[in-house]
Amino acid sequence: MRLSRYFMPILKENPKEAEIVSHRLMLRAGMIRQQSQGIYSWLPLGKRVLDKVNNIIREEQNRAGAIELSMPTLQSAELWQESGRYDAYGKEMLRIKDRQDRPMLYGPTNEEMVTDIFRSYVKSYKSLPLNLYHIQLKFRDEIRPRFGTMRSREFMMKDAYSFDLTREGAEHSYKKMFTAYLRTFDRLGLRAIPMRADTGPIGGDLSHEFIILADTGESEVYSHKDFVDFDIPAVDTDFDDVADLDAIFKKWTSVYAATSEMHDEAAFNAIPESDRLSARGIEVGHIFYFGTKYSEPMGAKVQGPDGKEHPVHMGSYGIGPTRLVPAIIEASHDENGIIWPDSVAPFDAIVINMKAGDAACDAACETIYAALSNAGKDVLYDDTDDRAGTKFATADLIGIPLQIIAGPRAVANGEVEVKDRKTGARETMTIEAAINKLLG
Repeated sequence: MRLSRYFMPILKENPKEAEIVSHRLMLRAGMIRQQSQGIYSWLPLGKRVLDKVNNIIREEQNRAGAIELSMPTLQSAELWQESGRYDAYGKEMLRIKDRQDRPMLYGPTNEEMVTDIFRSYVKSYKSLPLNLYHIQLKFRDEIRPRFGTMRSREFMMKDAYSFDLTREGAEHSYKKMFTAYLRTFDRLGLRAIPMRADTGPIGGDLSHEFIILADTGESEVYSHKDFVDFDIPAVDTDFDDVADLDAIFKKWTSVYAATSEMHDEAAFNAIPESDRLSARGIEVGHIFYFGTKYSEPMGAKVQGPDGKEHPVHMGSYGIGPTRLVPAIIEASHDENGIIWPDSVAPFDAIVINMKAGDAACDAACETIYAALSNAGKDVLYDDTDDRAGTKFATADLIGIPLQIIAGPRAVANGEVEVKDRKTGARETMTIEAAINKLLG
């Protein structure tokens, strides 16, 4: 992608409305634009990052055996009346009526709808276990949306829903998602701590929030420091191995970790003082087991091996991609801008032409750009006629992992400079070596 033809509206000044680092940097880097209170457009640079986050989430959901579908954003109020949640949910739910005066709502979550889909088609325990998920925009009319897409009214959610014949089976499905979440956040460059959490309006008696530590976190969290060193489940984890997943779950819940709502001061104080961790945290995922809360009132039953009908045991599992993007920035930035992990960077590298219009610089940059693009790399080519300081500031602000800098003096010697955005390390090498470095 040539920067001269790309839509990336960089802001030179810090926006006054931005209270936290991620919101400020996302606005300055031209990733998002606020359309109304708590509602944002994702501009091209931001969407590239969001898409990569979604792809990683999708890969790990699929690896754990979940199956993707797509459900509508507008839902019939009748389904929520069946479950008993329509009147109980609160003002966060946007209630509307269609032209036939039928009550509708803009879905804040999808337990009722997915239960309706399930009950319409699944009749036997032989079709279980089943886990259905989608990645979709949702709406919750927050009383105080703030911090950009960290807490917005319209947001993207990956929500998965598991169905099992028994509680034992449902707990195994819960542990599948628990393990998949550990892998997902690690691939996004984050260390997420699973913490016992309140189930809230979703319901149930088993719930964990996945929290990353950040000074701008919305709530106080408490945990044992051992979490920092726990190994992430391997890529070849067998999600059907009950004993293996049970061992992973027991390890990651073996030491104290809780949100402020579930905090036990006595249990926390029993931890040696040097091993206590009290900090602010950002919730990036939340999982629930709620048994038959929805299946019983909505008649979602299957025939068991005994020939009788049984209400299925369910769980739901959420990750907020539009919250994850700023969370990654909160965890990875410096005074110059964003530092993207390789896995979600909008581009793999940026080629900076220090003297656009100079034949030698143009030729060197075109060679690098073509070689990397043809090899499947995502490359941004700064071919603008901006000053050197502006080009460097832009490259640092948008946080692309590697910068390939082509100036007249270096190019005359057949060389370019390669800068690592994260470490700041610079290395002069031949054009061929720079290409090989990125392809390696």
